[in-house]
Amino acid sequence: MTIVIAFHQSRYRDFKTYYIYFVCRYLTNEFPELVSYTRILKLMQGVLLPLRSYLTHRQARLTRIAFIESSKLQVCHNLRILRHQVFKGTAKREKGTMGWFYGFKLYLIINDRYYLSQSDDG
Repeated sequence: MTIVIAFHQSRYRDFKTYYIYFVCRYLTNEFPELVSYTRILKLMQGVLLPLRSYLTHRQARLTRIAFIESSKLQVCHNLRILRHQVFKGTAKREKGTMGWFYGFKLYLIINDRYYLSQSDDG
């Protein structure tokens, strides 16, 4: 879950490049038991539910100022949607600012005290 959140805060455009060229090179001390790229894709299936649960049950005080960020979590190229198996039944076609993609939309809301919040729209 930490690697997925850090990816969205990085400047990398795709997860594979981020994982292979950043995580595997520079974060081996922080994650001594790193798995292969194909294995982390399988493990990512279990990340979305705990992340949602964490955002839902965390106890932060509401403030009047919030910073909202959304980004896409594309799981495969549009031409491979019918053959894609990793997030089958979970991922869906979404529209972002750069066009259509297959995957998830990640919404993060952070208040002025740097607490993560959850959006009410899903």
